[in-house]
Amino acid sequence: MNRWSKRLAGAATATVITAALTTGTPAGGAAAEGTGLRDYLVFYTHGAQARAVDAIRAGGGVPLSTEPKLGYVIARGPGIRFAEALADNEAVAGISSDRRVGYATSTPATGVNASDIRTLSLPGAEPLAGRQWDMKMIGATAAGSYATAPGDKKVLVGVIDTGIDGKHPDIAPNFNRALSRNFVTDKPKDPNGKEFDGPCEFKGCKDPADWDDDGHGTHVASTIASPINGLGIAGVAPRVSLVNLRAGQDAGVFFLKPSLDALTYAADNGIDVVNMSYYVDPWLFNCKANPRDSTAEQLEQRGIITGMQRALDYAREHGVTLISAIGNEGTDLGKPRADLTSPDYPLDSQRLRKIDNSCLNVPAESKGVISISALGPSGRKASYSDYGIEQTDLSAPGGDGNDGGADPDVTRTVLAAAPEHMLRAKGLIGANGEPRSSSVVRDCHEGTCAYYQYLAGSSMAAPHATGVAAILISRFGKPAKDGLTMPPADVQRLLYATATRKPCPTPRRYAYHTSGDETVHTCEGSTSRNGFYGHGIVNAAKAATTSR
Repeated sequence: MNRWSKRLAGAATATVITAALTTGTPAGGAAAEGTGLRDYLVFYTHGAQARAVDAIRAGGGVPLSTEPKLGYVIARGPGIRFAEALADNEAVAGISSDRRVGYATSTPATGVNASDIRTLSLPGAEPLAGRQWDMKMIGATAAGSYATAPGDKKVLVGVIDTGIDGKHPDIAPNFNRALSRNFVTDKPKDPNGKEFDGPCEFKGCKDPADWDDDGHGTHVASTIASPINGLGIAGVAPRVSLVNLRAGQDAGVFFLKPSLDALTYAADNGIDVVNMSYYVDPWLFNCKANPRDSTAEQLEQRGIITGMQRALDYAREHGVTLISAIGNEGTDLGKPRADLTSPDYPLDSQRLRKIDNSCLNVPAESKGVISISALGPSGRKASYSDYGIEQTDLSAPGGDGNDGGADPDVTRTVLAAAPEHMLRAKGLIGANGEPRSSSVVRDCHEGTCAYYQYLAGSSMAAPHATGVAAILISRFGKPAKDGLTMPPADVQRLLYATATRKPCPTPRRYAYHTSGDETVHTCEGSTSRNGFYGHGIVNAAKAATTSR
């Protein structure tokens, strides 16, 4: 797969280094498979690009291109030996192979039988609004924020995820196809020959910018901005524009380079706010100098921390508000002790790592990012949601099937749009169009049918906050050539100011009981800021009426 020369129109471009640097290896050549050569992102220190290029060549590598906006060189080198050769060079800030990043996993729920009937509809609301306990919690209802501030189409919301089904009937009216981009190429198999994305559906293994084989990104986008159109549901901000900034594979995981490209593109094309419901792999926690990691592994983790922070800084400096899911490991991110899942790529290479608070979950713990914890329908922090007094900025409904009863209930999770072709491929709907799973709902209106699925995760919580941010930008943003713009610091301040304060539970050591097991999470902090709820629960109704 050629990861650096094939670019979509308008994508962040890399400056090709002169042919003198790439003698014998054309910049457009495919990465050598099975020869020990790998492609790396080599992040250089300030003003040290030339010295970094010299170090790459001295280490037996070949520089291919550079991205001056974020300060890195794409180079090809002979595996771990190449990475370790750069370890002590003062011009190199970090080096990361072009590996995947994974999203905060959303979990299909099981429970009551859901069908395509509209028995839970509410007067004056969308047909499935009665199933949207999440919108009721934050005041995104027909009597709440929809009536006063449904959003402005000039506001551009970027969804960095697995894609958006832009043809979905409950997304299409708000989908900006012209600005949407796909920064990935499908990989049918992983390096070990195991099925990864599966067979390619489109020429060159390049999906269109309105396609989503995973469903995760479509669910996120729907939560943000499904329109009010008499069909299915409505999102938090039902009149804003959705822009697909796809950085995730069909398999639901992400490579680092497309993630950097998506953030850079957002900065350069007037995107107002981005939703990032993912964390950077192959390391759940990135440690700059963990003695239990090899030199090459330490360099890779430094590269992830450095590269993502540079991309996030670039986006924020260009007016992009950054919102992230906090994660689904049920971990106090201020007191992590062990990482059992890293590195998770290549497959089956994970091991037990002792870690501490110097190790970061990226981008949730990156600077300038607003991190969102997940809540169940009772308002308690979801049992799976990560938390932490330093890490949790806000909270929002993400669903918890075990919140409110002894048995799991699908209606306690979050309902949003799902691609029909994905559901058919997974056998979740039959040939006659009827749902085969309680996690799938169908709604039809005037001959048009659409599908929705219940999911739970901090991935589902983050887009609620993103939608509220879009409401604020719609109300207070200033005219710009790309639509509206608002400083991210102002958006953040108003998100915090309009949030509903929620104190720690009593006792602070809260016990969750799931499948007969007890897990205890301890909430630290005050009502104004604590580890479970941050500055509070996002509030669309208050954002729709607050003064600046």
